[in-house]
Amino acid sequence: MTEARIIVAGFGGQGILMIGKLLAHAGMMEGKQVTWLPSYGPEMRGGTANCNVIISDDLIGAPIVSEATCVIAMNLPSLDRFESSVQAGGWLLLNSSLIPRSPARHDVQTLAIPVNELAQQQGSQRVANVVMLGVYLAVSQAVQKASLIAAIEDVLGPGKRHLLEINLRALDAGIAFATKVQV
Repeated sequence: MTEARIIVAGFGGQGILMIGKLLAHAGMMEGKQVTWLPSYGPEMRGGTANCNVIISDDLIGAPIVSEATCVIAMNLPSLDRFESSVQAGGWLLLNSSLIPRSPARHDVQTLAIPVNELAQQQGSQRVANVVMLGVYLAVSQAVQKASLIAAIEDVLGPGKRHLLEINLRALDAGIAFATKVQV
């Protein structure tokens, strides 16, 4: 992996910025060059949110992703807005729990994941973002799983240590789903 250019998008409150933050944190822990550029509306929860993340072995010229190696769309408006941003051959990861249609493009690798249902199976829909993070990790190997686990531990901190177990189960559920459908 020389460079992963990721756009993560969805509604505010879906943990969109957290996905990007965890990826950037894990990349830093591995000594890689990283950028994380969040963008969200003033209404936050329920509004739109997205972030651009770049993880690279080389210096990064600019933090904006114009041609993504992967777009993670957690809702239909995000698919509509960012589908064209995936490079040919790149990944388009869709939350099929909230996206009722297939993408229009056929020159990208698409994976539809029922992340809300997978998260609920782990105990809470609030970890849907971490399920999707596990899927992304399985298809990209942009960072190592151990680094991502350490990033989750760091970001949760001691005050939210009780949420570690469910987040790790959600990460594993996403990895297992991606691994199963790719075989």
